[in-house]
Amino acid sequence: MTAINTAPRPTESAPDPHPPGSEIAPGYRVIQHMRRGRELDTYDAWSEERYCRCFIKSVRPDRAHHEGVRKRLELEGHLLLSFTHPHIVRAYEIVADENGPVLVLETLSGATLSHLIATRTRRLSAPELAHLGLHLCSAMAYMHDRGYLHLDLNPGNIIADAGRARVIDLNFAREPGRSRTGAGTPCAMAPEQVRGGELGPETDVWAIGLVLYGAATAFQPFDTGTISEDAKFDSLSALQERCPQLTEPAPPIRTRRRLPSTMSAAIDACLSQHPQQRPTIAELAEALSTVANPQPPGEHESVL
Repeated sequence: MTAINTAPRPTESAPDPHPPGSEIAPGYRVIQHMRRGRELDTYDAWSEERYCRCFIKSVRPDRAHHEGVRKRLELEGHLLLSFTHPHIVRAYEIVADENGPVLVLETLSGATLSHLIATRTRRLSAPELAHLGLHLCSAMAYMHDRGYLHLDLNPGNIIADAGRARVIDLNFAREPGRSRTGAGTPCAMAPEQVRGGELGPETDVWAIGLVLYGAATAFQPFDTGTISEDAKFDSLSALQERCPQLTEPAPPIRTRRRLPSTMSAAIDACLSQHPQQRPTIAELAEALSTVANPQPPGEHESVL
């Protein structure tokens, strides 16, 4: 996930992550350091209270002084602790620490959708795509009803967990309204995100459409190459050069994959450059429901 980087970069001599066996927070011992991002460290850890593995996000020690980093992680934690939804990852608790909050999440056993798209030999069928879209519509409608947008829904932030799509990483979540330029992942941002404009539920609808487009075709129409976590965009024009969605519409999905016309039209409409021309979450869910196989409740949750 990369946004215009206006904050100071981490120092070159950042302290090492917590080693295996160390206590990262009271009652939580590190099994393995998973990843170091531009702002956060993530860990596989053991909970001595729950007798299970947990996924932990903590502020990098060299970013502990940066108030914005701490506040974003705190907001993500408070949101996840207040959410109870089958398609959104659960949080167990936020632990206060002198280096910033430590967010403890459930461990999900599945793979990211981006990994599945890249490695699986069989493409999702139209009904499977429809059920994926319905899971995402359900999660986003739940968030929207509670006054927040996700703003970074992409295949890397979706886990296929025991047959269910689970949305993770609310690092960019915020209330609807005017946003700063480039708050999100460049190849996945809606045009209004790139420019810095009024953001609403339609911005997450764009993201659902782009996820379904990629899952259906294994092609991301606005991906211009890997952008590192430390990429620094000094101006809006520099970012716009990496975001062709500002000027180029996505090719109609049926140029790359034949799908039922109802589904194709819905996905194409999600990717309209004008937010008011995109379907609502309810309209998108209704269109996807016409493609999903009629099954007893729950059976569709084995398709991912």
